[in-house]
Amino acid sequence: MEDQEMQLKVRRVSEKFTESMYVLANEPSVALYRLQEHVRRSLPELAQHKTDMQSWEEQSQGAIYSVEYACSAVRSMAKSSVYFKNIDGLLRHAISMKEQMSISQGRSPPHSPLVAASCASSTSPSS
Repeated sequence: MEDQEMQLKVRRVSEKFTESMYVLANEPSVALYRLQEHVRRSLPELAQHKTDMQSWEEQSQGAIYSVEYACSAVRSMAKSSVYFKNIDGLLRHAISMKEQMSISQGRSPPHSPLVAASCASSTSPSS
């Protein structure tokens, strides 16, 4: 009787052990199967998001380049006002010299709007 009881206990232990080994052996493959299933389902959506993000990045880079180019053009235009003021001063000086040369040669100076504007700005109190 003890022998049968012992055999029954040994059989139960060996069945439990076999079952445990089966679960332990298959658990990683079940987990990997679930991961593979998840990746297969979510990968197309992730790939689409990546493509969208790359497209948005390209568009953003283009917009950034355009804005930077426009800003540099505006900065250049702002800096050019100094040159235009200098040219204006040189033109006024040239007109004044021409008038002086005409007066010294005995001719009357030509009456032009630039000469009048030059005279008006040189005599105005705001200058």
